Amino acid sequence: MSPDSTSQDKLYTNNPNIERLLRTVGEQQMSVKQIMETLGLKGRDNFLNLYMKPSLSEGYVRLLYPDSPRHSRQKYLLTTKGLALYREIIIISYEEARYIFSA
Repeated sequence: MSPDSTSQDKLYTNNPNIERLLRTVGEQQMSVKQIMETLGLKGRDNFLNLYMKPSLSEGYVRLLYPDSPRHSRQKYLLTTKGLALYREIIIISYEEARYIFSA
């Protein structure tokens, strides 16, 4: 996705960590531990600062229990904005793969 398209659809992030998080969570609900394991990350503080906080502050991810951030069964899921960008990323990845394999 090119930066030129951001003025039209706003479905763009230049943060590769947000993109990785969106690809990982997708249409699921996942805990911090599950996301970190899937991404192969070990440092919780770094994960929270580099992946989760930017994703939350930019409105791509939300808490399942927003009134209880430390809820024992807290999970994270994509917002409508996050799902839209996730689907856009998947479509672009599919088109790129199709192009590579058709050449």
